Amino acid sequence: MDNLLHTFRAQLEQGGLADGLRFLNERVPHRFTGVYRLRDGTLHSVGLFDKLNEVLPEGLKAVPLVDSFCQFVLRDGGFSTACTAQDERLNGHVYQGVVGSYIGLPLTHRGDDLQGTLCHFDFEDRAPVSEDEYAFLNKAALLLPRFLPSS
Repeated sequence: MDNLLHTFRAQLEQGGLADGLRFLNERVPHRFTGVYRLRDGTLHSVGLFDKLNEVLPEGLKAVPLVDSFCQFVLRDGGFSTACTAQDERLNGHVYQGVVGSYIGLPLTHRGDDLQGTLCHFDFEDRAPVSEDEYAFLNKAALLLPRFLPSS
């Protein structure tokens, strides 16, 4: 995992957040990999990679915390679901069945100051990532904040 983190850091240092998100996205089947910063009860996209390289949907640029899956990341320290439509934890959620799969981890500078989230998501259901990939994503989330634009 140290080699992966070294490669990820090099991507961030040489190509910025966009290259870092592309690197993370290439490791998973999910269409999107994004970083969202929490400000005034809304999650704002700081960076988003789309495998299909389409124009960012307006609804993904800023999402009220109460309408996002990121609320569970911030509350629980991480959240993952392979099929939102069948995930009982999401019953009644506005995006249940709209977003098919989601993996999210908190972004912090020191481990205790929540800044936002790093997430993979897709409109389609996707198999869960391996435990090793989840552990790598967790470490990547700890590294990311120092490479984010200032708010």
